[in-house]
Amino acid sequence: MNALVEIQLPGVERLRRGKVREVFDLGDGRLLIVATDRISIYDVVLPTPIPGKGILLTQLTRFWFEWFGDRLRSHYITTDLAALPPSLAPYRSALEGRSMLVWKAERIPVECVARGYLAGSAWEEYRVSGTVAGEPLPPGLVESARLPEPRFTPATKAEHGHDENLSVAELAALVGSTVAAELQAQTLCVYREAEAYARARGIIIADTKLEFGWINGELAVIDELLTPDSSRFWDAAQYVPGGPQPSFDKQYVRDWARAQGWNRQPPGPALPPDVVEATLARYREAYTRLTGQPAPV
Repeated sequence: MNALVEIQLPGVERLRRGKVREVFDLGDGRLLIVATDRISIYDVVLPTPIPGKGILLTQLTRFWFEWFGDRLRSHYITTDLAALPPSLAPYRSALEGRSMLVWKAERIPVECVARGYLAGSAWEEYRVSGTVAGEPLPPGLVESARLPEPRFTPATKAEHGHDENLSVAELAALVGSTVAAELQAQTLCVYREAEAYARARGIIIADTKLEFGWINGELAVIDELLTPDSSRFWDAAQYVPGGPQPSFDKQYVRDWARAQGWNRQPPGPALPPDVVEATLARYREAYTRLTGQPAPV
């Protein structure tokens, strides 16, 4: 299938262009989020898309929002394109499968990260200082070790460039102590429920990041939820702490780029066809294991 890298919807205001998603304001309190096939690593959008990735991200996010249901306040309305304004009918083929209607929210510019395992930047920090997000951990832990308890490690949300880690105290200074405590509680609750569900289906959710916003004065989860773009998904059957793990997420692309000697600065490297295919295969596997359904692409 052809990759969707960018979409224009004449007559509809584009509110935001993220690394992967295009957000359009429908003018009636609703937003249309379109997930493209762009892929970013280390906060840099690569020149090579992953065809169909946006569909997998959207449909997995839809699955999680519907799985949590009333247990989780979110901005989700539907992925049914029949709910779109009639003026968008000419763009239905481009929007199909990769579009989500949501309620407009006042976004909180913070990424709320839950970590159950010592990986990625958390492992890099621990190896140097014995801490994660500035909080001490027990000595002697190895890479990919399961943490005694899941940790909340927030970060700034950058539209461009790199996110910056925040301590919980810094988060409280930014949004207030009450809101910070609620963000932490909700993030860890979502992580614990999803991690238990996924583990029963052969996937370890090592960590995940959530975003929140205000809708009618209530905190709500916004953007994507528990996808291979926003989470580390490991194969539970092959899990062995002490090093990197076989994964179903974009860590595969990070590892490939690092092996090329890329310095994590723009421009990012172009991906060869075999890396594109292997990445898509991992996303499909995550979707199928978690939903129990065949991948939509």
